[in-house]
Amino acid sequence: MKKRILSFLGAAVLSLSLLAGCAQDSEEKTAAPESTPAEETEQKELVKVTLNEVAHSIFYAPMYVAVEEGYFQEEGIDLTLVCGFGADKTMTAVISGEADIGFMGSEASIYTYAEGATDYVVNFAQLTQRAGNFLVAREEMPDFTWEDLKGHLVLGGRKGGMPEMVFEYILKENGIDPATDLEINQNIDFGSTAAAFSEGQGDFTVEFEPGATTLESEGKGYVAASLGEDSGYVPYTAFSAKQSYIDENPDVIQGFTNALQKGMDYVQEHTPEEIAAVIEPQFPETDLETITTIVTRYYDQDTWKSSLIFEESSFDLLQDILESAGELEERVPYDDLVTTKFAAIAAQ
Repeated sequence: MKKRILSFLGAAVLSLSLLAGCAQDSEEKTAAPESTPAEETEQKELVKVTLNEVAHSIFYAPMYVAVEEGYFQEEGIDLTLVCGFGADKTMTAVISGEADIGFMGSEASIYTYAEGATDYVVNFAQLTQRAGNFLVAREEMPDFTWEDLKGHLVLGGRKGGMPEMVFEYILKENGIDPATDLEINQNIDFGSTAAAFSEGQGDFTVEFEPGATTLESEGKGYVAASLGEDSGYVPYTAFSAKQSYIDENPDVIQGFTNALQKGMDYVQEHTPEEIAAVIEPQFPETDLETITTIVTRYYDQDTWKSSLIFEESSFDLLQDILESAGELEERVPYDDLVTTKFAAIAAQ
């Protein structure tokens, strides 16, 4: 499923413009606010955990709520957040031991398993259940259908990457042949597609946030469709660790998952405006109004699960998408690559 090399693990690789504020200083990104209820826990020695994230994006709001509200400290964890700038780098960090936990597209774990890794990476918590990208048109298209793409040029994503695979999956589900019914430009770096579109390239572009919102605010594009809504409940991103790390540190994994679940609960119980206000410190280069707009867009399409349990049906859909893209030669076992015991306890 992928060019048998981790360099194609671009499964959840987002636009570099979306990476603003990526963690460079672990203390800045992980310190709990003074007013959080983590003070008693901080009296104890916290367990240091390094988390490597594929990108720093508003798409992952529940995780940043957990950081900003001090939930990791409450669970006895001193979290260092590092941005991998790509699933290949994130997976490499986890496999090498540079990071304890990875956060990336869950297809990355399938690739390494299929390559025969012995101490393979296991998914233990699913964060997003929708794709996070949007189809942007040059004009407003309130009555858009996927048939409207026929005969047009679309700025897409890298072959074998999750954004492009989801896009092509949707096309095929709507009876459109990605190879013959339209032209997809896959030669532009994903971080540069919004700029290329604003300069006149393509009739449509597939964008993550804040690219889609930025194009709209500049009057250079209009969101015509949500790939997250039209692709179904896809396990787009998940937290994972090597099986050996999970076996040796079950309490750490449980505490980490508990903290995430608190973030998920907060998102389920609060408004987009409240969520945006909490995670604003994570995105100092983005104004609060824009953060709120993006959070609302993801909130309205049911992006975040109510629990972190990675269900088998979602894993099957992921493999359907990989097979459809010609990136999966043989299905891999759900029971080997997913454990739900930590998420189930956290959800209680």
